[in-house]
Amino acid sequence: MSPVVTRSRAPVTGKVFGKGKWHLEKHGGTARRTWRKLHLAVDPGTGEILASALTSNEEGDASLVGPLLDQIPRPIGTVLADGSYDGEPVYHCVTSHSSTAELIIPPRSNAVPSDTIASARTPRDRHIQLINERGRLGWQRAVQYGRQSLGEVAMMRYKQVIGRSQLARTLPAQKLEAAVGCKVMNIMTSLGMPATFKVT
Repeated sequence: MSPVVTRSRAPVTGKVFGKGKWHLEKHGGTARRTWRKLHLAVDPGTGEILASALTSNEEGDASLVGPLLDQIPRPIGTVLADGSYDGEPVYHCVTSHSSTAELIIPPRSNAVPSDTIASARTPRDRHIQLINERGRLGWQRAVQYGRQSLGEVAMMRYKQVIGRSQLARTLPAQKLEAAVGCKVMNIMTSLGMPATFKVT
């Protein structure tokens, strides 16, 4: 069972081409720059990118959970994601994909438990209860939420090695370019990752 970290907030896929915002404000004209969002599902243990999707800026992060999970052929043990994924559609999508997968998403600060009886509490309700008992930092330690940061590390690694811009001009070609970039990252990761040791 492999844990999965989904990561897409503030993703790569910066400018595709065209003049900057300052130039357009000064000289007028239409914007030729567009933004894309790269969504990744990452195995935090190995750093392998298990699934990816490139979308336009208009598509929400939560709508990509299903398509990302569909790309992963192996069993999924845990799905970790940031607070932008907090919502019933994401919980339903993950449980319909894998009924045994543990879902760790921080509830929003104003979240309240559902109106169900105690025996039928949802995973989200249990997270809210644990946060109320131990505080948000205590909850993060209890559920090992820190592993989610490894998704951010994978995104940063992609940006540094592959780059923030894309050369292709059409969305289908950009999707292919991003998929090739993820494949290259996986090949590099399989060759070896740096070992970090605490020095005292």
